[in-house]
Amino acid sequence: MATAKKVSANKTSPSIIPWLGIAAIVILLDQLAKITVSKLLTYGESMPVTHFFNLVLTFNSGAAFSFLANQSGWQRHLFTAIGLCAALYIIYLIKNHSSQRLFCWALALILGGAIGNVIDRVMYGHVIDFLDFYYQASHFPAFNLADSAICLGSGLFILDELRRVKNK
Repeated sequence: MATAKKVSANKTSPSIIPWLGIAAIVILLDQLAKITVSKLLTYGESMPVTHFFNLVLTFNSGAAFSFLANQSGWQRHLFTAIGLCAALYIIYLIKNHSSQRLFCWALALILGGAIGNVIDRVMYGHVIDFLDFYYQASHFPAFNLADSAICLGSGLFILDELRRVKNK
């Protein structure tokens, strides 16, 4: 008869709390920035900061680059559901890989960004964007700190995977 190996009760996996703390900081900074810009500017108003950057208050009812923004409103619920499902899956991944620092940094940033944008969708029906980078007359689509955290987290995720492949 085969017996199962007993796992020592003294062994504890690293905590997910620090990673959730990073996500919470991203959410807090994102929401504070959105509230501040919403108080400083009216919709569509632009405030020059440098020769390549403005603060501008815009609303995005779609996804990245205003994908599906011109739809009737159903996309709000779809993107909210996607954001919540992604958040739950990310928490699951962090819980199961909490000792992998770069991987969890990436996931924590993505988690904070996703929840920051979900909060906007639930509270306002759209995401508040305010960072406007441009060159001459060409403007990059406006975005926010949550989007920045998602992009940074995605970059770290790719870096982590490249390091993992290199070490095989």
